[in-house]
Amino acid sequence: MIDQPANTTHFGFRDVPLGDKQTLVNDVFHSVAQRYDLMNDLMSAGMHRLWKQAMITALNPPRGDQPYALLDVAGGTGDIAFRAANGAGAGFRATVCDINSDMLTVGRERAAARHVAERVSFVEGNAEALPFPERSFDAYTIAFGIRNVPRIDLALKEAFRVLRPGGRFLCLEFSTVDVPGLDRLYDLFSFKVIPPLGRAVAGDAESYRYLVESIRKFPKPNAFAEIIRSAGLSRVSWQSLSGGIVALHSGWRL
Repeated sequence: MIDQPANTTHFGFRDVPLGDKQTLVNDVFHSVAQRYDLMNDLMSAGMHRLWKQAMITALNPPRGDQPYALLDVAGGTGDIAFRAANGAGAGFRATVCDINSDMLTVGRERAAARHVAERVSFVEGNAEALPFPERSFDAYTIAFGIRNVPRIDLALKEAFRVLRPGGRFLCLEFSTVDVPGLDRLYDLFSFKVIPPLGRAVAGDAESYRYLVESIRKFPKPNAFAEIIRSAGLSRVSWQSLSGGIVALHSGWRL
């Protein structure tokens, strides 16, 4: 990742003042909240469901009655939390924390429709300063959200802070395609198909142009693994999925 002044950061391919990024990201997700899950299906041809299931398989929440607390950050529509709750034991509880109120509204509506509101709660909060005590959760997940955080290092330190000793960190994020030929097709689809699709389905091409650009500015897996280690997490590893389109990152608070 290219070095830049400490008071600026990336918003897609643009450099913006660090203090402005969160507002710009919020505007993106306010705009697309109602169609966010539908667009995920269309953009990935349904593959996001397999990637998220790989995260849940790695998480492996207990099926017994013992208490187990999951924190899913930047997961406003509840997709990861619902998947984790499905098949988990009676002691399972998930807290979805998202900075965007519109995304949380969608998540609460989905939780009520699925009759899981007693197991999945929704809290508005910032990944860089989580509104939870230290050592509160057995696991921390974040799917396709970390690249939208202005200060990724602070978010990872917060993940470490709220995890209990022995707690698991899992991050699913877009990565760098490593299959010759697929990389060119992926770029073509990303820049020529996704923004027009966003305009047609969500009424917003520019938000999806940002999301495509933000993938290209995110650190490569090895570099991101080092940032995770710097936050204090141990046994850091990552797994490439679908030819490098996404990567599943893992770490532990030991």
